[in-house]
This record gives sequence, structure tokens and C-alpha cells, in this order.
Amino acid sequence: MVIIIYKKFIMSEDKKRVGAGFGTILRRGNKILLGLRHEDPNKAGSVFRSAGVWTIPGGKLDWGESFEDGAIREIAEETGIVAKNPKVISVHNNMNEHAHYVTLGLFCEDFSGEAKVMEPDEITDWKWFDLDSLPPNIFFPTAEVIENYKKGEFYIKR
Repeated sequence: MVIIIYKKFIMSEDKKRVGAGFGTILRRGNKILLGLRHEDPNKAGSVFRSAGVWTIPGGKLDWGESFEDGAIREIAEETGIVAKNPKVISVHNNMNEHAHYVTLGLFCEDFSGEAKVMEPDEITDWKWFDLDSLPPNIFFPTAEVIENYKKGEFYIKR
């Protein structure tokens, strides 16, 4: 019996896994910060293999990390901005043929510094966009976080 359980465990290791990630809306006035993912999918740093799209700062949750600490870390790593007190505002079930992630949306207005390209092999530019005039090519998890924020909803079933 131990062997069967062990075999089941080994077999399940080959199955695809759901990951955990997050993205943070940084808002200054009526503008939010978006970064342009590299055009090369191998450099865009996306498990969803999304390249050439605009995204909010974010990434994968590290072991033992709170959502808020992860957001603060990723914002600093990607933009150089020091964020304080990000708040969880939404949850999303994001998937495509390449990956499946539970994505947490966060929101933060308390930060200092100016956005700089800190990881040029992944994000090639950071720009502030008016919340009512966003570019058309937005990373699909980012679009969902923004939609939830605008609607004031925590979860929208798709």
C-alpha cells in the first residue's frame, strides 16, 4: 500500500500545477503605471508567454511571503519605486494554454520614487496612463485587475 501511494505521488508530480501571482495598480491622481513587456516572448518574463503587452508591476509569490510583501518586493525590483501599504482588492483565475495562475490584484497610492526600467530584458518601458485612456494591448490578467478596480468588485466569474 505504501508503494501505491508513493507511485501516485510520483505520478502527480508530472501534472501541471496552479501558480500564485499578483499585480499591483500604482495610482497617482487619475493615472496608473504600466510597463511594456519585451517583444520577445522568451524575454517577456511571462508564464503566459505574453509579449509586447502593457502590464502593472507584479510577479510570482515567493514561499513564505505575504501578498503585500510580494507586491512591495516586485514593485521595487521592476520599477525602483518604494511602495507602502498595498491593499488586496481582487482575485482572478487566469489561464491559457501555457499556464494557470490564481492572481491577486492589489492597489497602492502610497509610494515614493519614479519608475525606471530595472529589468530591461523583461520590461522595456514604464509609463503613466490615464485610467480612462489605457492602451489597447494590455496583458489579460492586468486588464482583469483594472476591470475589477473600476467596478469595485472583488471577483468577476468568467
